[in-house]
Amino acid sequence: MNKIRIGIVGYGNIGRGVEAAIKQNEDCELAGVFTRRDPASVKISTEGAKVYAYDELASKKDDIDVCIICGGSATDLPKQTPEIAKLFNVIDSFDTHARIPEHFANVDAAAKESGHVGIISVGWDPGLFSLNRLYGNAILPDGKDYTFWGRGVSQGHSDAIRRVEGVLDARQYTVPVESAVEAVRNGENPDLTTRQKHTRECFVVAEEGADLARIESEIKNMPNYFADYDTTVTFISQEELDKNHKGIPHGGFVIRSGATGDGTNKHIIEYRLKLDSNPEFTSSVLVAYARAAKRLADEGACGCKTVFDIAPAYLSPKSGEELRAHLL
Repeated sequence: MNKIRIGIVGYGNIGRGVEAAIKQNEDCELAGVFTRRDPASVKISTEGAKVYAYDELASKKDDIDVCIICGGSATDLPKQTPEIAKLFNVIDSFDTHARIPEHFANVDAAAKESGHVGIISVGWDPGLFSLNRLYGNAILPDGKDYTFWGRGVSQGHSDAIRRVEGVLDARQYTVPVESAVEAVRNGENPDLTTRQKHTRECFVVAEEGADLARIESEIKNMPNYFADYDTTVTFISQEELDKNHKGIPHGGFVIRSGATGDGTNKHIIEYRLKLDSNPEFTSSVLVAYARAAKRLADEGACGCKTVFDIAPAYLSPKSGEELRAHLL
C-alpha cells in the first residue's frame, strides 16, 4: 500500500490530535511536523518522524501528499492556507463562519494557480454539522434549522481570547440555553436570535497588573466571537484554570424541524455529538478529509473544496465493494 504522506503544520492541540489520528489510519503516515517554534523544543510521539522549522516546508514538496494546517482561525489560517496551497494539497479547520466565503476565494485562487486541492473548514462545525444542515434542508424544504453548541470548550474562541493584550491563558465555554433547545425539540419552531440560543462563559488568566476592565470589554465586544452573545468573563489564577478547566470537551446538536404533505405531518431530524476531546475529534475528521484530498488530486482535481463537495466514499479507506457490502 502506498501510504498517504501527511505533513502537520503547527503542533498545538489540533496538531497533536492529527498525529494521534494518523496512527489510527493504516493508509496514512506522518511525513513531518513543521513549527514556528524551535524544532528542538517540540517533542512528538511518532518514531522516525522529524520536526522541522516552518521555513523548511517548501523544501519538502516532493515528500508530502497533503498538509494539514493546524493553526488558529483568527490570524494563522487566513494567511497560511492560501500560502501553503501554492505548494501542497491542504486541509484546514477554519471556523470563522462569517469569513468562510472570503477564505474560500483566497484558497481557491492559490490552489487553482498551482494545481492543488484545498479543503477548508473541515471539522464538526463547520464540517459534519454543515453536512447535516444541508441534508435537513434538502429533505425537509418546509422547515427550520437549529444548531446548538456545547456545553463545551471552543478552541477558536479560547484562542481569540488568548490573543487579547494582557491575557496569559483562557478557556471559553459555549452553553446552549436549555429552554430554547426544548422548544425546538417540541416542534414549536421558535424564531430565536443568536443571543437567545447560547451564552458564552470565559475564564481568563491575566498578566499581573493588566487592565482587567479593558480586557473584559475587548472580549465582550469582539466581532464574530462574542459581541452577539450574553458573555460572562471571570478572571482566575493559572492554577485554578489548570485544575478545573484542563479538559477540552464539546459537542452539540443540529436539528431540522419541518413538515411534509399539506403541512400536517411534522418531522424532526436531530444529529448529536458528545465529545470528550474537541481537538482529537476534529483532528480525526481532518485526517479523513486528507484522504479525500489525495484521491481528488490523483484524479486531477484542483481548487478549493468544502465538505459539501466531497463524496462520502472518498473519506473511507474501504473500497466501494466493501462499503456497499457492509455499510449501505
